[in-house]
Amino acid sequence: MRGVTFLKLYSRIFLILLLTVAVTIFSLRPILSIRDFWKINNYHVPVLLFLAAVVFILSFVISLMVYLTIVKTKKRLIETLQQLNSGNYNKPSKPLESFSGFGESLEEIENELTLLRQKMMQLSREVQELSSVPKLVGSETKEEILEQERHRIARELHDSVSQQLFAAMMMLSALDEKSQELPDHTQKSLKLIKAIVNESQSEMRALLLHLRPIKLEGKTLRKGIEQLLNELKTKIEIQLKWEIAPIDTIPGVEDHLFRIVQELLSNTLRHAKAKTLEVYLLQNEQEISLRIFDDGVGFDPSVTKAGSYGLMNIQERVSSLGGTCKIISFPNQGTIIDIRIPNTMED
Repeated sequence: MRGVTFLKLYSRIFLILLLTVAVTIFSLRPILSIRDFWKINNYHVPVLLFLAAVVFILSFVISLMVYLTIVKTKKRLIETLQQLNSGNYNKPSKPLESFSGFGESLEEIENELTLLRQKMMQLSREVQELSSVPKLVGSETKEEILEQERHRIARELHDSVSQQLFAAMMMLSALDEKSQELPDHTQKSLKLIKAIVNESQSEMRALLLHLRPIKLEGKTLRKGIEQLLNELKTKIEIQLKWEIAPIDTIPGVEDHLFRIVQELLSNTLRHAKAKTLEVYLLQNEQEISLRIFDDGVGFDPSVTKAGSYGLMNIQERVSSLGGTCKIISFPNQGTIIDIRIPNTMED
């Protein structure tokens, strides 16, 4: 496809130069005839052939220069549009390659791209601010209603199911002390039941942490996430590693990011069966980046399971902030969650 484009460009330039030479020779007919041009030699070559060779080489050189300039310009335009599409509104694009005769038009394109970048940044900030406005349902906000319901369910689970699981584990531990007197098949069944109850207790603890999440309550996003991770270390047997940078953004975006982290941690603890978990939250001029890695059981992201609302809620929150959410996971190979939110804070 590129070869055809270059050939078209070359043929047009060659034709223009050839017509220019032909018109020049025709205008010299009162002085020199075509036969005279054949008789005049330049470097032992007839002038007509020499001029034809010059036109051929000059056309090739000019066509190559113009073609390379167009290719570079196209590449820069694609890179700039990809940056805008990925939410990197603040990232300065490289200047477009200018060429004699194209400078003014390229400058106009750069100006239009700059205006487009600024408009998209403004729209993204408006979307973030709009998503941060509490949505009232009657006299209460939606978040307050959901939080009250979560606390109610958490209390009921803690007072009933959690206590029953604890009592069952205590009785199983008492039986385990006398398991040597029991038949072998009974001992195996006892160990299996104990493992199931222990796993149920771990999932219940993770579920209670999800239902009764920590609030920011005036703390910075960094301190809130670190507090959440430190609490997980004391209640869940998992190796945690994290790097949380200070985040400078509007408060509403901080709240959404905090809820996203809570939801991701809850999903990992309840479903991934991971032994290690890594959390990275960083910010640069272009974006806020949140990445979470685990070495759990993984899953197929292309398969949507009924009731899998966790990831759906996360993707909805990210979309409401104008960001992107990529999920990379394979069965038995862990999961990577990569979330990027446009940084709309002005310098």
